[in-house]
Amino acid sequence: MDDNRAPAVRLEPWSEGDAELLRALNAPELMTHLGGPESEEALARRHRRYVDLSADRTGAGRMFRIVLLPTGAADEATEATEATEATEATAGSIGFWARGWAGEQVYETGWAVLPAFQGRGVATAAARAVAERARAEGLHRHLHAFPKVDHPASNAVCRAAGFELLGPQDFEYPPGNPIRCNDWRLDLERF
Repeated sequence: MDDNRAPAVRLEPWSEGDAELLRALNAPELMTHLGGPESEEALARRHRRYVDLSADRTGAGRMFRIVLLPTGAADEATEATEATEATEATAGSIGFWARGWAGEQVYETGWAVLPAFQGRGVATAAARAVAERARAEGLHRHLHAFPKVDHPASNAVCRAAGFELLGPQDFEYPPGNPIRCNDWRLDLERF
């Protein structure tokens, strides 16, 4: 997507009030590439981890709610601007967290976008914004994303956000569920 047409997003730290967003993101069609929907108990644990990570100030990472901001579109004939999105809308989640990978400490990122906001560049705009946040921490040089090799949308987000494809890797996610992922890396010093 052209940067001039990319949607404007704001990342808001994950909070106690975001439990319902996490439930909405747990829909079967959104969890296909992540081992399927989680139980209520697992969602409660994930929500607590997200809240705790967002409160952490050690550089361990952060989780965010993606907020799609109102945008305008210029009418070339009249040069009038009208809102294409009248209000802000919660569009999904994204975050970054520290982990060891290939012998170095890196950040990993992951995201989920609600169906109503997919295909509009929201995840790409959020991935760029989260890379800026990770870069600002100044602790790790690289940010990695690991979408499944057969997940074209998430791989396209990585490509559009400026990540470099390093190649496929074997993972278990969730634990006990073997999957094949692409390893995408963004050099935060050059971003």
